[in-house]
Amino acid sequence: MSISFLLRLVGMLAFGALGVYGGVEFANLSGEDPQQFARIFGLVGALVGLVLTPYITVHPFRALRRMLAQISSRALLAGLFGLVISLVIAGLLAFPLSLLPRPFSQILPLIFAVLISYFGVTVFISRQNDILSFLNLPNRGATPEGRTRSGSENGTSILMDTSVIIDGRIVDIARTGFVPGALLIPRFVLNELQHIADSGDKLRRQRGRRGLEVVANLQKDAKLGVRISDVDVEGTRNVDDKLVILARQMHAPVLTNDFNLNRVAELQGVTILNINELANAVKTIFLPGEELAVKVIQTGREPRQGVGYLDDGTMVVIQDGSEYIGQTVQASVTKVLQTAAGRMVFAKPENGRTRRNNKPARS
Repeated sequence: MSISFLLRLVGMLAFGALGVYGGVEFANLSGEDPQQFARIFGLVGALVGLVLTPYITVHPFRALRRMLAQISSRALLAGLFGLVISLVIAGLLAFPLSLLPRPFSQILPLIFAVLISYFGVTVFISRQNDILSFLNLPNRGATPEGRTRSGSENGTSILMDTSVIIDGRIVDIARTGFVPGALLIPRFVLNELQHIADSGDKLRRQRGRRGLEVVANLQKDAKLGVRISDVDVEGTRNVDDKLVILARQMHAPVLTNDFNLNRVAELQGVTILNINELANAVKTIFLPGEELAVKVIQTGREPRQGVGYLDDGTMVVIQDGSEYIGQTVQASVTKVLQTAAGRMVFAKPENGRTRRNNKPARS
């Protein structure tokens, strides 16, 4: 027997009793038979109680539980501080307000208590990072020395996407100290990684297992301050949608290399930290006229073009380079183009000079 059914029975009895009482009172005022009106009003009250009880008991409670599950622990703690301080201020103002003439002495203390509590909770939640940092509360991402990792002193958390975990480069980036906050992995992201690792497709299974290994490596390093959060988002099953909603609620950036998630999050005002953009930003900058040595490995889209790659993955398109395939050519940069996929360098062979691989001649 469910709690909803029990509440319906209780509500039916309570509203039925109120209906009987209301029917008797109405009959006494109108001079009619009290028993007849009591039966009619009692049946109507029981029916109303049977239908409406879940909407005034179970449904609001479930909505409140979902809302509390989506709020971070820092926001709850800051809101609790704000509520306590607001009630203290409202209590101090209640005495002078109670000295006013009626009905102001009875209404104004309650109105001021509600308004001050609302503004107190709102202000403390909006400034939660500054307030909790001022109170010097401990953080789960603290190192053994009692100080958090780089960037987490101000309470900033960075949500991690599934794609950036599978990518794996975040481990080395986080160890450098350039990540401006504590890394936070929601439980639903970890569940998606496990689902990918259990996939029947071999490639997806390998990607999922690689992601789980990356999470394990991040947790082994105590200086990184990585933690897994059980905060969930109700109303949607898509992981990207949950990340965007959670990031908006926590005022936290999302770390990803997913192009689609990047665009959707930016449209909703969420800050995105894209690993691919970071990789493109730290690549070597070439100026027109500089020389570089690159091995031509394939032909380009245009006739007589050759294509090679530098050590950092930068594509180099060499004019008249198709005849040098398999050789390392000394080329001069003519133009550098920045695209969404990365930086592309255009060059031309420097007077046909090449550096051939020293291979023994076949007999």
